[in-house]
Amino acid sequence: MLGREHRERGEKKSDREYSTAEKGGPLSRRAFLNLTAVSAAGLTIIPRRVLGGKGYVPPSDVVSVGVIGTGGQGLHNIRELFKLPDVRVTAVCDVNEESDYSKFYYQGTAGRLPALELVRKHDAESLGSASSRGCGEYVDFRKMLEAEKALDAVLVATPDHNHAIASLAAIAAGKHVFCEKPLAHSLYETRRVTEAARKAGVATQMGNHGHSGEGIRLTVEWLRAGAIGPVGEIHAWTSGGRGVPVERAARPQDSPSVPSGLDWNRWLGPVAFRPYHPEYAPYNWRGWWAFGNGSLGDMGCHNIDPAVWALELEHPDTVEAHCVLPNEETTPLGSIVFYTFPRRGERPPVKLTWYDGGLLPARPEELEAGRTMGDNGILFVGDKGKILCGGWGGSPRLIPESRMKDYVRPDKTLARVEGHHRDWINACKGGRPASSNFDYSGPLTELVLVGTLAMRIDKKLLWDGPNLKALNAPEADAFIRPEYHNGWIL
Repeated sequence: MLGREHRERGEKKSDREYSTAEKGGPLSRRAFLNLTAVSAAGLTIIPRRVLGGKGYVPPSDVVSVGVIGTGGQGLHNIRELFKLPDVRVTAVCDVNEESDYSKFYYQGTAGRLPALELVRKHDAESLGSASSRGCGEYVDFRKMLEAEKALDAVLVATPDHNHAIASLAAIAAGKHVFCEKPLAHSLYETRRVTEAARKAGVATQMGNHGHSGEGIRLTVEWLRAGAIGPVGEIHAWTSGGRGVPVERAARPQDSPSVPSGLDWNRWLGPVAFRPYHPEYAPYNWRGWWAFGNGSLGDMGCHNIDPAVWALELEHPDTVEAHCVLPNEETTPLGSIVFYTFPRRGERPPVKLTWYDGGLLPARPEELEAGRTMGDNGILFVGDKGKILCGGWGGSPRLIPESRMKDYVRPDKTLARVEGHHRDWINACKGGRPASSNFDYSGPLTELVLVGTLAMRIDKKLLWDGPNLKALNAPEADAFIRPEYHNGWIL
């Protein structure tokens, strides 16, 4: 284990970690040594991988992770952690036991019980029953953090409106944190999480997985090497909708029963009470302002990421949004958001435009007939040409293709990583900070969320980023720092 208390005490571990009294947990230290002695005498009782050999990871080198939020994305993250031999998922937490995700792209079922079954099956197959550490099961993440003192790290994959409260609780407990994108639901929350992680000195990573890929690194290197000259114009887009299956401008009026196994009050977290409805949960929440941030909040941290990294974009000067069917309850069906950024040293001012809901930038004249721009992507326009990249930090291409064939690629100057979760785990173990740590992904999230703020304020915003203020719109304050309810505070 690599938690702070363990680093301070060497490899001595708490009795709880080795207790077999709970949940079929791991062996006690004494029992483990006894079994090792017996095995050495010729009796095979526990798997060779527990004793050592190829693929063996010493217990002192294993990172123990608790997962908060086990919906579709939570289960995806758990499966990614399973690929890392020096990681164990030892606790899962979700307010929902199980839901049908067959109509969603994750497929199957998700929730606390499927996650628990997934972990137990993995442990049995990869560790053997004798060496399984067991997996704690919790409804309230605060109780998980209180009970699971041995956790080294926490992965947060709840709906957006609970990102901040879960991440801040984990940080306060001294745990390393991986949080899905966007980092938080509001601008103020994002700033608080970023600052708290920096002060605590924990290893962090946001879940914009394309940031760990080769494509985004090539884009950054090419642009910084001057492949298309100074860049003053950027277009980024997603074809994805807001996630609400029906056209809604108001909350549903009927109040169906809360499904068995769902703690609705805990699901709401800091959001003011409203009756349960399946149009909110388990997976339609993203299109409701109370819980999510629509397409821009979902995909902006992916598709705008290359521009922020390559051009070192920080706070915009102005932000203006034009939306399809805007309303107070649900995010728009489509939008175009205009950002302007000031000059940065020798770099020129930049205009960045975001498109979603099927809206797209004008097709570049350099793009050959038969080639599409893709459902997700980003286009850089420089003084000497254009670069088109796929979504999620996809690979860059100079256009037209004839320019690509003649291009002499610059040296690779950015560090490469072996994967998004691997990058974070290495940081948890004392390596260099993960590439999308909160000091990077916090400002990226703020840039995205000031765009969603502009969708809710019907005017061009004059933005004071360092102070989180819309200088010409005091009414924006209620969205910058939403009121907390149900006893929750920041």
